[in-house]
Amino acid sequence: MTVTTCIPAGTPGATWLDEALAGVARDPDSVTRAFAFAARKVGRAPLHPDTDPAGVVHGTVDDAARAALVVTLADTVGVGMGVGTAVGADADKDFADRLVLLYRQGDGAERRGVLRGLDALTTLGDLGPGGEPTPLVTTGLELAADALRANDPSLVAAAVGPFGARYLDQHTWRHAILKLVFQGTSLAAASGLDRRADDELARMARDFAAERQAAGRSVPADLDRLTAARPAGTRPTKARPTKARPTVTATTDTRLSTTKE
Repeated sequence: MTVTTCIPAGTPGATWLDEALAGVARDPDSVTRAFAFAARKVGRAPLHPDTDPAGVVHGTVDDAARAALVVTLADTVGVGMGVGTAVGADADKDFADRLVLLYRQGDGAERRGVLRGLDALTTLGDLGPGGEPTPLVTTGLELAADALRANDPSLVAAAVGPFGARYLDQHTWRHAILKLVFQGTSLAAASGLDRRADDELARMARDFAAERQAAGRSVPADLDRLTAARPAGTRPTKARPTKARPTVTATTDTRLSTTKE
């Protein structure tokens, strides 16, 4: 997996990120300072300026940098390396506690970084193959639930990425999608939308559209993606477990890539 950062290779931002990732690999406690300094060092530019100039839908450069820090932190403390063992459980708890601290002590951008990091770990398969939620996933769900209560559209958008698509229960996920619409955020922010959308979400979307029209207000153009009938009770498919745990490095082509050890 690669996460585009849009940081030109050889620039101070790219150099800082390389050093920050290496620092977290040596000392996981350094992630707190790196999280706080990320935007100052790499910038806040949107990852997709043409289609998402505010960086709300797909995130920003500092989101991607913080996500890389989260992945490196998970690798450093040993998340997923001892599945079903006491050592593995301790590592997962340590990581979960660190995520909670980063989230609770962070500003909105830092909170987004934690959520984007959970997205990256979900994509990598490091949070497990599915089934009953692990304590780590449960912690992630608590953070996502907090983000979904926020009025910040960028936080809500970050909560419906790959992690939210994979682990949010259907009721919570439906209301999260409708909140995107209510806040005027493109549905492109929602991972797995076509896979998870169902008849109940379509009904909710039609009711929302009717209320807007009755009030003489415009209806978001992409609401059509929700109003079509869907199979009821659709759930996320199981993630495929990875065979080897990747690590994150900053590369010269301005991307953060994962390479198997």
